Amino acid sequence: MNSAVHLGFALSLVLGGTAVAQEATPLSAPDSTPDALGLMQGFPPAPDKTIRFTDPDYFAFPKLRWTVCHFRELMPTTVVRNGSEGVSELPVDIDAGIDGVEFLPLGGKAPMTWRDAFDANYTDGILVLHQGRVVYERYDGCLDEHTLHGAMSVTKSLTGLLGEVLMAEGTLDEAALVGDIIPELGRSAFGDATVRQVLDMTTALDYSEDYSDPDAEVWTYARAGSPYLVSEQREGPRSYFDYLKTVRKDGEHGEAFGYKTINSDVVGWLIARTTGVSVADYFSERIWSKIGAEREAFYTVDSIGTPFAGGGFNATLRDMARIGLLVLNEGKWAGEQIIPAQAIASIRNGGDRAVFAKAGYELLDGWSYRGMWWVSHDDHGAFAARGVHGQTIWIDPAADMVIVRFASNPVAGNAANDPTSLPAYRAVADYLMAQQFVGSGTKPLLDDL
Repeated sequence: MNSAVHLGFALSLVLGGTAVAQEATPLSAPDSTPDALGLMQGFPPAPDKTIRFTDPDYFAFPKLRWTVCHFRELMPTTVVRNGSEGVSELPVDIDAGIDGVEFLPLGGKAPMTWRDAFDANYTDGILVLHQGRVVYERYDGCLDEHTLHGAMSVTKSLTGLLGEVLMAEGTLDEAALVGDIIPELGRSAFGDATVRQVLDMTTALDYSEDYSDPDAEVWTYARAGSPYLVSEQREGPRSYFDYLKTVRKDGEHGEAFGYKTINSDVVGWLIARTTGVSVADYFSERIWSKIGAEREAFYTVDSIGTPFAGGGFNATLRDMARIGLLVLNEGKWAGEQIIPAQAIASIRNGGDRAVFAKAGYELLDGWSYRGMWWVSHDDHGAFAARGVHGQTIWIDPAADMVIVRFASNPVAGNAANDPTSLPAYRAVADYLMAQQFVGSGTKPLLDDL
């Protein structure tokens, strides 16, 4: 497999925050949809419109605008089962005024509307929940209300949430050393890291996700996670678990935040070792089967069937909104405390801002990272799950609001869409808080949560 294929594979699996080079002027959002380009249309598709996993550009723009909705057709996966008690309905009360909400992009000179931002961010779908009601829902590209979309590094936050649940329940000790729980990692960089340090990504690792560097460790990681390389093509580790055992230490744990996907896979291993089931099965057991999800979800897996805990989750937009609502409501669903409120409180409180600041995120000044969630520390207490190309769960407790977005932005790194996303989220929150509640005067879902 050549380096170009590795790049696509690494982006789809490792899913870090590093932007990759793009054309100076990519096609617009309307002009780059799969339908507009004729990608994978027909039976069979035309040869020049066909996308295969082995294509060097299968996850490059504009092909990624189809790929993000079709990982199951390209890669092996494992299911996340939903419950047998039926779908939990999300009441709908669309507010047509949201499209006209204006905000000033970060560093911008002219205002933009929420509707304009939809295309500016190459949005595939976005949904806004306010007071338990769907007040905005829009789709484009490969996505509709029934289609599963790659969550990318939002997956990390789901993994982190499970880790926080186990710590809140006393099953995992945040001060415990990883090597004491997973002896196979005892001689790796993770051996003397605490569970908390891994969850907050303050581990000191000799590991680079610099895709421009052909010698970066990310390539070995990508090869290890590939489900398709035959034995003759493999050198080194052959699974996520095997790779984690090889990571070396660089510095001292706890001193600085460093966004590195492999931490999430360690947490996935900790969850599996502690519970006796995979991340996919545990997520189903504790959360997905209990929130009335409309569809089963799935994780991509490596060659031995290990769910990719750092970026392999796929679900519908509405079901992701249910996750956001569960977290907003401090772990309650339909009157039942299905996960400990303490787990949510730990995330909302955030991590060490000084440690986070060392990572140099200019657009996230004053933020922190806790339990694999991004915490703004603004006056609304907003926090988020974030993934490359624009994937988001945005939770604003003060506004009683959840925003979920799937996207296929040409640039991977969130620094490309944050200027037209972060102020937009706040503008919609302010708008909704200023509105008079319309309807029966009750909050049909949240009152029971």
